[in-house]
Amino acid sequence: MAEMGTSAVWHDVDKSWEMRDLPLPELEADAIQIRVRATSVCGSDLHIWRGDGIPKDAPPRDPFVFGHEMMGEVAAMGNKITTDSLRRPLKEGDRVAYSYFFPCARCYNCLRGEFGACKFRMGRKPLEEWPVCNGGFAQYYYLRSPNYVFKLPDSISNAAAAPINCALAQVYEAMHLGGIRLGDNVVVQGAGGLGVNATAVARELGASKVIVIDGQKPRLDLARQCGATHTIDMNEYDTSESRIDRVMELTDGIGADKVIEVVGFPAVVEEGLKMVRMRGVYLEVGHISPNSFASIDVSTLVSNQVRFYGIQHYDPWIIPNAIDFLERTADKYPLTSVISHEFPLDQIGKAFETAEWLGTQTGSEVTRAVVTP
Repeated sequence: MAEMGTSAVWHDVDKSWEMRDLPLPELEADAIQIRVRATSVCGSDLHIWRGDGIPKDAPPRDPFVFGHEMMGEVAAMGNKITTDSLRRPLKEGDRVAYSYFFPCARCYNCLRGEFGACKFRMGRKPLEEWPVCNGGFAQYYYLRSPNYVFKLPDSISNAAAAPINCALAQVYEAMHLGGIRLGDNVVVQGAGGLGVNATAVARELGASKVIVIDGQKPRLDLARQCGATHTIDMNEYDTSESRIDRVMELTDGIGADKVIEVVGFPAVVEEGLKMVRMRGVYLEVGHISPNSFASIDVSTLVSNQVRFYGIQHYDPWIIPNAIDFLERTADKYPLTSVISHEFPLDQIGKAFETAEWLGTQTGSEVTRAVVTP
């Protein structure tokens, strides 16, 4: 087993990256050391990079190694580990997907099996507290106990597997909590990485109509390939009222059974709530940054009996289902097309600049940049 690994260290004070060699943590008996092979630049990573995604009362994160939407190979296992989380034999070199956060397994929510809602879940620590090579944008990631790790089939590439433990798992959890059913009409606000995955999952779960809203034509084109029955181009429907009217027209004046927000702009929440039918469901996934305020007439939630879910993290059982979904529908939905740019670790700055540019230009390609440490 290697003793050192390279990490892309972020310095928020001067907005710079540093390639730093750091020791690997000492391997515990029930832990797994992962050799990271692919990490996507998630929207939440961009928030941290910009400086608008960290609560003011959060612990210091400068310097910090971030990145969480990833996959890798088993580099080493503690002597208590012999299988993955489905009791399939596990060995060094196996490609795996895994949860990047760790529930405490000893609180009220964990006792109820709600591991994604563990208030004491753990992740990475600041380098000053734990100066080791550990992060998505690093060569190694340390899976402490309790960890949830699942072997990947050969048919899923590294780049395609990276979003399993975030973008795909997150929208799968949202659809599960929201109760997508056969015949539902679903609106997806945003056609980025989360939105395209949400489109395919909703369609596969039996949604009758999947209506996707975005302002970038390439994204809408991919959404149609991934199951969208209708798309609403914000350049054509350039007001909130026109988009709401279009949804109502497509749903025979009823409104959507489920609306899922995956953009992260507060203004779209008010708009999306007006697209939900009476007793429908609004699924809020995109807002992870503090101070994301939206103007909402709460009385409309009451009078329309709308259920509002905030979605963050997921329960571990979601991951093997996400893997199965990706493998089973590989010839049906071109979800791998979301990822079109790959960068080595030492070009992480370019990866972020590319992801940011592609996320803001109306003529950009649909993409999620991937770093290969």
